[in-house]
This record gives sequence, structure tokens and C-alpha cells, in this order.
Amino acid sequence: MSKIRITKQFSFETGHALYGYDGKCKNVHGHSYRLDVTVIGTPISDNTNVKFGMVIDFGDLKAIVKDEIVDVFDHATVFNKNTPHVELAKELESRGHNVLLVDYQPTSEMMVIDFAKKIQNRLPDTIKLHSLKLQETATSFAEWFASDNP
Repeated sequence: MSKIRITKQFSFETGHALYGYDGKCKNVHGHSYRLDVTVIGTPISDNTNVKFGMVIDFGDLKAIVKDEIVDVFDHATVFNKNTPHVELAKELESRGHNVLLVDYQPTSEMMVIDFAKKIQNRLPDTIKLHSLKLQETATSFAEWFASDNP
């Protein structure tokens, strides 16, 4: 049977700051991110299976990405935990803000690597993550492809 790629799109709002950066993004700011998640697999051929003809139920893929990415990052502010932004993070948290401290510079490139690991860990063995596209602005995005990351 043929391999098929399916894609589900997600959106979320996240703030961040890039410590040590030499441009405007050193300041705390936010983005309306769009994440395209593409998986590849063979459609289920067992006609007694309720998911007959599907690679993966879009609802199942949605649940994975919502749990691992959207519900975690939406309306959060992300800082690298190894920078002085930790002090700002503590202050924001003390005032009830949703803050994430990550072990990387929260660029689109590094976020998409993090997202790929999280999604791969949750996919069934019969489904493989093919690619991710994390769009930060209308004209800027980072992409991750499994074929580039053996």
C-alpha cells in the first residue's frame, strides 16, 4: 500500500526574548505562531478497524500536538533558563504569568527541534514524523524534516 503524508495545522501565541541577541528580538515580544505537523504512514487496510483508510485520525494527531505543544506554549513567555532572564521569569511567575524556562535559545529553529522530539515520542510506531514548519511571522519560518535528521 502507498505511503501517505497528512498535515494538521495549529496556532498559538507565545512571547519570548533572545538573550545576547544584537537586534530588536532581545526585547520581550510575542508572535502568533502557526505550526504545520506532517506525518507519514500507510492507511489502515483492516476494514473492521474504525480508523479504516486513515494514516492517523486527525483527532489523535491533534491531541498529541495540543498536549505537547499548544497547551504548553500558548500564551506563555519562553526564556532560556541559562540566561539572566531567569530573574525576569521569576518576577513574572510571582505575578501569575505563564513562564517557560527551556534549555535552549527560544528561536524558531530551536523550538522546532524541541517540538519534533516531543511529537516523535508520542506517535505510534506505525506513524513517522515527516516534517514540521513553525511560522513565526507572515514571512518567516523554520522547518524540520526527518530526512535531514536521521
